[in-house]
Amino acid sequence: MSTAPDLKFAFGNFNYICSTVSLTLCPLVGDADGIEPICYSRNVRLVDTLIFQPSTLIVHFIALVMTAIMIYHIRSKYTAVGRKEIIMFFYLYMLVTIMDLLLISGIIPTSSDLYPYLTGVHLGLISATFWCLLLNGFVGFQFAEDGTPLSLWSIRISSFVVFLAVAFLSIATFQKIGPFDPLHPVALWVVFFIFNGAALLIYVILQIVLVVNTLDDRWPLGDIVFGIGFFAVGQVILYVFSLDICNFAKHYIDGLFFGTISTLLSVMMVYKYWDSITKEDLEFSVGSKQNVWEVKELLGEDEMANGGLYGHHQQQHQQGYGGYNGASPASGAYGQAHFYDERY
Repeated sequence: MSTAPDLKFAFGNFNYICSTVSLTLCPLVGDADGIEPICYSRNVRLVDTLIFQPSTLIVHFIALVMTAIMIYHIRSKYTAVGRKEIIMFFYLYMLVTIMDLLLISGIIPTSSDLYPYLTGVHLGLISATFWCLLLNGFVGFQFAEDGTPLSLWSIRISSFVVFLAVAFLSIATFQKIGPFDPLHPVALWVVFFIFNGAALLIYVILQIVLVVNTLDDRWPLGDIVFGIGFFAVGQVILYVFSLDICNFAKHYIDGLFFGTISTLLSVMMVYKYWDSITKEDLEFSVGSKQNVWEVKELLGEDEMANGGLYGHHQQQHQQGYGGYNGASPASGAYGQAHFYDERY
């Protein structure tokens, strides 16, 4: 490096952070040649290719597997509130992990012409993920009914706009387009730390309000506390103790390894929290699906004695559908189906 990095934390300056931990943007900001961390995890050679951060690379693969499992379980909860909304967050987290895997490991080298553009995409995906999580915080308040086009497309479109805006800002900063300068990436610093951090903080506050004011069960608060705790510990390890860990571990691992693990754990707690407040599908189901569980309550004792719902249908059939007031034999007194249709 041409100049030694400034080790003092400063607003709008990545020098201190990048001298501590190797982020994807560090080779592109702060100096003409980027900023190299003082201590980082040693690399390994694999098929004539240097692989950086091999231990963190393993965590990324584990994160992809765990995210796929969480997505599978979310998709299987057909009647859960916000199922389609929260799954967008996990898809975005999976994309962020893939991009992190490719850039941090050196599979896409920093010398590549594509590296600045892919890093811009990576940073855009990170902000879009936080934004998507923030909007999911409003789903439980039912400002717009979950699963409807209004709810889904408002999240999709706004998240895509955030992705494009942050990706453009990042690439413009790296390429020194217009007023943006890689030596003074203040706007990028604000987005990376303040915008993303504010989105996470608002989400946490919304969920605490939701649990306290809406739910009788207070156990989901524990999931929120553990989730924010894992994330906070990971950030502290990443930006404060990374050099100490790297030196102590003889360059085998650094703070990025534990930071990635902590981020994965916090994402898993987001799933655990969502699962804990939607574990009883029938409680959150909407529409005609509940009717099938209320049929017995609507039948009188004589009707139950004559064979229940099936006997009731037989009697109506023998009467030439007279008791249905013109409705089909598969319908109730008001033309409503006794049997529910799948919501999705």
